[in-house]
Amino acid sequence: MGHVVTDVIGHARAAIARGSKSFALASKLFDPVTRDRAMLLYAWCRHTDDVIDGQILGQGRNDDQRPPAERLAEVERLTEMALADQPTGVPAYDALAQVVRETGMPPQYPRDLVEGFRIDMEERPFRTFDDTLAYCYHVAGCVGVMMAIVMGVSPDDEPTLDRACDLGIAFQLNNIARDVVEDAMNGRRYIPDDWLASVDLLPNSFAFPANRRQLARLVARLVFAAETYEASAQFGTPALSRRAAWAVLAAARIYGGIGRKVRDAGADGLEHRMSTSKAEKLQAVSVAFAETLTRARRWPLPGPPRDGLWTRPR
Repeated sequence: MGHVVTDVIGHARAAIARGSKSFALASKLFDPVTRDRAMLLYAWCRHTDDVIDGQILGQGRNDDQRPPAERLAEVERLTEMALADQPTGVPAYDALAQVVRETGMPPQYPRDLVEGFRIDMEERPFRTFDDTLAYCYHVAGCVGVMMAIVMGVSPDDEPTLDRACDLGIAFQLNNIARDVVEDAMNGRRYIPDDWLASVDLLPNSFAFPANRRQLARLVARLVFAAETYEASAQFGTPALSRRAAWAVLAAARIYGGIGRKVRDAGADGLEHRMSTSKAEKLQAVSVAFAETLTRARRWPLPGPPRDGLWTRPR
């Protein structure tokens, strides 16, 4: 059994090293047990996302020619096997099984992520911002909840899990802001109909170069919303260990920094994909360390009410 676990963790470490530099950096701040569990969870999230998108580690295309519904069915089947602690022979799903086994993670949260893939596959409409936020929960907020459980938060600690969900939603709103033009070129849109109408944009032409000024206003609105969720999430950090809180606050600064860069650049920020430099990431880690030491005073539990924020399904 030990040999199998080592293989699974080795696979997970390789996936994170190649798939996400920001997550890889933040995970270095965890204690060893939490780091391994975070990598196992990441490996499953990354693999399933790649299967659905027909990609390899979020980058080049793979040679999977199956229709999307068939790929989703495979992800559902193997995920359910992992949740039942049945060996799948696929390292990413065996990684999920190990995380669930070691943390007591409720099966609802992995299933909620799979539902996010279904929303994308079915190309469900985004009519209001609540539709956008529901999508953000299913592809990122539930991952925040799973990460909190990986970091030692009890699956019954609903207030802290709400804050973790807020951080995942903040990350996804920043991702939508950064990738809005690239997503449009791939036939995907997460900005809701009513927001487009508010600046006289149409769903089939909102990302055209001639419309970048109005689109930049909506992107700024996304980033401001992300900051609201990020600010709420900070009130969950006193419930975490010092190292876990450091990793969370560093990740929040890194991802939030990307969104703020996009917003500050206005229409010009939509011309190419924004990212943070290694120096900026290290600066975020440094500032986050200082925040970690004062988090109980800065963001005392239980924190202010989450009035007006989207509430995850119970």
